Amino acid sequence: MVGSYPRPSWFTYQLAGRDIFEAFKISPHKEAFDDAVRAVVGDQEEAGLDLITDGQMWFDDYEMGIGSFLWYWLERTGGFGNAKVPHPARDKAKGRDEWALDEAGGVEVVGPISRGPIRLAALYRLAQRHSKRPIKACVGAGPVQLSTLAHFVSGPIKDRYALSEALADVFAAEIAELVQAGCEHVQLEDLGAWIPTLSGERDYPWVRSIVNRTLAGCTARKSWHFCLGNAWGNRMTGMTDQGYRAILPHYYEVDVDEYVLDFACCEMADAFILKELPAEKSVAVGVIDVRTLEIEPPELVAERIRKVLEHLPPERVTVTTDCGLKQLPRTCARQKLRSLVAGTTLVRSELGAS
Repeated sequence: MVGSYPRPSWFTYQLAGRDIFEAFKISPHKEAFDDAVRAVVGDQEEAGLDLITDGQMWFDDYEMGIGSFLWYWLERTGGFGNAKVPHPARDKAKGRDEWALDEAGGVEVVGPISRGPIRLAALYRLAQRHSKRPIKACVGAGPVQLSTLAHFVSGPIKDRYALSEALADVFAAEIAELVQAGCEHVQLEDLGAWIPTLSGERDYPWVRSIVNRTLAGCTARKSWHFCLGNAWGNRMTGMTDQGYRAILPHYYEVDVDEYVLDFACCEMADAFILKELPAEKSVAVGVIDVRTLEIEPPELVAERIRKVLEHLPPERVTVTTDCGLKQLPRTCARQKLRSLVAGTTLVRSELGAS
């Protein structure tokens, strides 16, 4: 799956901006967190996933449905204020995106950016000891996306370009520690890929350079996930209306091994663009729609996978969920993962027969 997963109903502790090592001084919090990670790892193993995540139990239950996807990083990186202020682009938003930007909010930059207690390596180690299957580390919201939330109040950084560079260095240090801890699969989560559809073509080189700077030196398998936006199951329509066909070709030269993309929620509408992927690139294709409570029948999942295999050989395809599952009921998320595996099994059997 892409990354996040519903919290077990009994896991109600919130970090609320604290370092995990501070929060875990409270014994019941540490125990509950560990049990929650074990539970969601178990759900994925029982479903039959080959590559699993920790479910991001460290994301608090903030707004947007995906919790503190943005704020986990902002709260633990020096140079940001703690207050959620209006999104800088709020006055330019239209329709449903006005509400989505209100959910996300903005942040004030009040000083130099410095690395704080994000603790990705520690979180990875905690999860990996619960499974013999590889744990994928989901890293983000990424530097480009976070830089677009900023109001520049004080300090040496005055624009989103400089802010994204400083953040990229913070993220690169975290990723280096992840690799040192043994992580072999790193997935950058950065919807900043879509920003040039709003700001103009001149920003594509900026996005490429920041993603490369973030992942520089990473020797693990490198994936980049940029979904269609997901606030309580709603897409960021103004930013993503043009679809992957408009932006993906601009990122063929980015130093990643794999793109992680939503397709199920669009019923595979842009799948044809995958035939143009450079030969050294692969795709993790979303075949489970996380924006609906419907449990896809395995036959539908298999049909979606076949549409991808019309354009790419199976060895360059991973199947996954469109986005994180956090905002779904856990029972629904569990069944969706089982359908993901069952649909994949159908296609694997067909490939074996041929």
